[in-house]
Amino acid sequence: MSLELFLNATSPYARVARICAQEKGFGDRLTLRWVDPWADDEALLEANPHAKVPTLRTPEGVTITETLLIASYLDNIGTGPDLLPAEALAEVLHGVGLGMGLIDAAFQQTTARRHADLDDPDRSVLGRRRLAAIERTLTTLEAETAPRHRYADDAHLTLDDIVIGVGLDYLRLRFQELDWVSHYPALAAWEDARLSRRSFQYSAFT
Repeated sequence: MSLELFLNATSPYARVARICAQEKGFGDRLTLRWVDPWADDEALLEANPHAKVPTLRTPEGVTITETLLIASYLDNIGTGPDLLPAEALAEVLHGVGLGMGLIDAAFQQTTARRHADLDDPDRSVLGRRRLAAIERTLTTLEAETAPRHRYADDAHLTLDDIVIGVGLDYLRLRFQELDWVSHYPALAAWEDARLSRRSFQYSAFT
């Protein structure tokens, strides 16, 4: 029995898990279960009562929820270089925190724009805080990328590369008005290298 990953095509959280699986060599051993989390999909609800993606079902039938827990599991049982290398753990987790914060702010604001009963979600207190957090995170990432090549184009990816890369591409999908590529050139160049990798192309938002 293969691993089963419940996902949809626009979830940045699910894409992180999918890239982790690809980078850890699962390939055909990963079965993709496409679901709509907003439609109370029965199979997803059976696997995860929170109706959230990603959700991973192991060959033993155990379900694992939450993106970073899934990433940790895949890192432990997969092949190839570690996504969370012990020799650089603090540095990698620093980047993971920045990337997940970026994803959280962007995803929550996207949800508010679509579902919140507000005239202008971007001008609400929470909306302004999320958008400000996105800008601060981009500024921080640009500063860490440009002078020190903090997120250099390594031969293999660590979890921070994956999470930050997905977060930035999600901004391209949902927040085109920010035009962050023009304002953060070092970060944009780094992101282009991430997007050229097979695991990112394989999992592109649709």
